[in-house]
Amino acid sequence: MLSLFDRNRTFKPRKKIEPTNSRYEVHRKAQEVLKQTLGAGNLREAVKVPEGYDKNDWMSVNVVDLFNQINLLYGSMCEDCTEQNCPVMNAGPRYEYLWQDNDKYKTPTRLSAPKYIETLMDWVDQQLSDEAIFPTHPGSKVPPDFLYELTASPEPKSLFFALH
Repeated sequence: MLSLFDRNRTFKPRKKIEPTNSRYEVHRKAQEVLKQTLGAGNLREAVKVPEGYDKNDWMSVNVVDLFNQINLLYGSMCEDCTEQNCPVMNAGPRYEYLWQDNDKYKTPTRLSAPKYIETLMDWVDQQLSDEAIFPTHPGSKVPPDFLYELTASPEPKSLFFALH
């Protein structure tokens, strides 16, 4: 698999919402709301679903946008964290993150910080590319249980956790 964080390539977001995508107008509205609300420091308004917009569409578009923003942020600092100086993915001395995806890593596995982030971002990208979860074809609908899947079921909960 081609790594998202190959240091020899310029980073480009992997997910783009094309004008032919049925959620393109929602994406445009989300960008407009972010510009208006985050500039003013109003996070409550930034995450609020605008009147007349479907909650599932709104969330799916914002998850993709958040993934792209996190990619850009990590891409700008990945050179500072190498296998040698970041041998463990942790949050200070008390918390260590272990990777398990029930595919390649069937049990919780210690990875270096760059390998953990690369594996995580590749996993998230696979989820975002799954048409059953994040449909992109014109006329397609986000599944009605999208919010539950995003926040309550075990694997997509990892997606939600990973992106915030």
